[in-house]
Amino acid sequence: MEIFKQTNFDFLGKKWPFIIMSLVLTAAGLVSLALKGGPKYGIDFTGGALMDVNFIKRPPAEAIRSALHKRLAGEVEVQEVHEAGHSQEALISTGVRDETVQAVRGDIEGALNAAFNPDAAGRLDINFASETAIADRLRDPLQRAGVALSDDRLQALAKAIFDYRESHSGLIASLDQLSGVPGVTPQVLTVLKQECFPGSFAIRRVDIVGPKIGADLRQQAINVVLIALAAMLVYIAFRFEWIYGVAAVIAVFHDTIITIGLFSIFNKQIDLTVIAALLTLVGYSMNDTIVTFDRIRENLRLQRRGSFSEIVNLSINQTLSRTVLTSGLTFLTAISLFLFGGPVLNGFSFALVVGIIIGTYSSIFVASPILVFWRNVAEGRRRRNFRAPAVDSRLRSVPKTVKTAK
Repeated sequence: MEIFKQTNFDFLGKKWPFIIMSLVLTAAGLVSLALKGGPKYGIDFTGGALMDVNFIKRPPAEAIRSALHKRLAGEVEVQEVHEAGHSQEALISTGVRDETVQAVRGDIEGALNAAFNPDAAGRLDINFASETAIADRLRDPLQRAGVALSDDRLQALAKAIFDYRESHSGLIASLDQLSGVPGVTPQVLTVLKQECFPGSFAIRRVDIVGPKIGADLRQQAINVVLIALAAMLVYIAFRFEWIYGVAAVIAVFHDTIITIGLFSIFNKQIDLTVIAALLTLVGYSMNDTIVTFDRIRENLRLQRRGSFSEIVNLSINQTLSRTVLTSGLTFLTAISLFLFGGPVLNGFSFALVVGIIIGTYSSIFVASPILVFWRNVAEGRRRRNFRAPAVDSRLRSVPKTVKTAK
């Protein structure tokens, strides 16, 4: 399928605005990284805890942060989620030293309970309780209230309450909501209100990574990216010429550095999902560059007329439809993830969106101009080397005249 047929855009003639934009973005990203002491790594690489908390009515971020500082040492970050259907969520992240997973989770839960569930009065938090805990808490009070339930029926009642809670994002705002749950009669509901209370929040997800594991993961991620770039350099140098490999790898470095710089500028964390996105972009950008280079090689073999710059322009125009189709469709998918994928996929989708835009134009306005520049330099050297012997041969062919004195 071809969208554009026989186009003749002068891409190389318009390269300078894009090169200048790349230089500006690269400089801005490097300055931001220098000022902030490097990339902002997520808990995957630094070690820490990330907790997704859903509130009935979310307190201000500063109130959450203040409550956690009373029990947790170090930096605590609170990110409010403002997406449709999740307007009361907050992402809480904090560093972890040598504590166990249970200790970290317990500290966070204890701090939130002390601040936002102060009137528990010994009752069971229905938004935290397991099926077993619900059944054990209700067994004796139900018997005292004259509600005779066998163990099987009691377990079924606890499971029904638990399933109802999970179907409502793990959060019950009022115990009156349970009146429609199978097995919850008015007598059972009265006992529930006496023995339980709906906590103001529920923890939906907890991720905890130790600091040593985080450091190992960070080093492995760097190694993976460097190995991928080195392998692609060898492959392209073997398939084309070494300058083609150099141009492609420079373009990929360009894409990666700008993407990481934008992460620093927008204060976004780099975690394992972002590394996966960067590796995806390395392959994607490299593939786009190889397609253009392959067309350049074919046109050179066909010995088309015109300068090398004209052949490169022709090759870019011939692959333009393919570039627009692949980049455009991939970009639509990435922008959908960015807009609707939620906070967990935000870093991954942001890297894809930025990388697709930068990777597409770098194949045209970065990698291709490098080829043209090197070709011009090489031709200039050949012309100089050719002229020098030619002059010497002409000088040797001139007959010498010797004047003798009479």
